[in-house]
Amino acid sequence: MTTLNVSAKSDDLRAARLSNFSPDAFTLGRLTFASVEGFIQGIMWPLEHPNRVAAFASVGFAAKRFGRTAERTFIWWQGLAAPFGSPDHHWLITQAIKAKFEQNPDAMAALVATKGLTLIHDLGHPESPTTSLPAAVFCAILTRVRDGG
Repeated sequence: MTTLNVSAKSDDLRAARLSNFSPDAFTLGRLTFASVEGFIQGIMWPLEHPNRVAAFASVGFAAKRFGRTAERTFIWWQGLAAPFGSPDHHWLITQAIKAKFEQNPDAMAALVATKGLTLIHDLGHPESPTTSLPAAVFCAILTRVRDGG
């Protein structure tokens, strides 16, 4: 089966649009986020921390940088703390990814245009053991959203 490598640096516009770095704003839980990456990095900061709000308003590599100094022990959402990397953490990221595509028709069109392709996320280097979203989990989420699951 043919693959598509989801990456912000891809020459394939579909792959770049599926990236969490894509500047597709969305609303979740009455808050607006500039990108999925900003959401992912922001929830790693406690509710009162200034990096949280700044990450939520960021896209691309600027958003990614907010996670560099986060403790990566918990994520915080709507008054609850969940262990970093837990099923609850990944469920919350899934909700953000779904919201991105549901609220951005062009992004959804790019995702649907990958029907029949296996989505991968290979950045050309080993995945960090402390990543918020392992490649396999990320691609499984994208595939479920694309296939209506």
